[in-house]
Amino acid sequence: MPVNVRIPQPLRPLTGNQSTVTAEGPTLEALVANLESAYPGIKERMVDEAGQIRRFVNIYVNGDDVRFLDGMQTALKDGDEVSIVPAVAGGA
Repeated sequence: MPVNVRIPQPLRPLTGNQSTVTAEGPTLEALVANLESAYPGIKERMVDEAGQIRRFVNIYVNGDDVRFLDGMQTALKDGDEVSIVPAVAGGA
């Protein structure tokens, strides 16, 4: 079940500068584990020691924030698009 994963600029050195990669997994948690196998170091940038999404990282499945779905247990299916988006802070 290949899922397209959009990689933000800060994580691209871990993926050989690829902006999109494919990975598999029935849930977001499994997908992240598979990404870690293919691209060592990516998991620790996305989730904390407890396996929860880091505060400064937003993850979307088909445009929906997984924090409003089932978090790391969000189900994935063939052809889904996962976007990893670093939180942006600042202001005027």
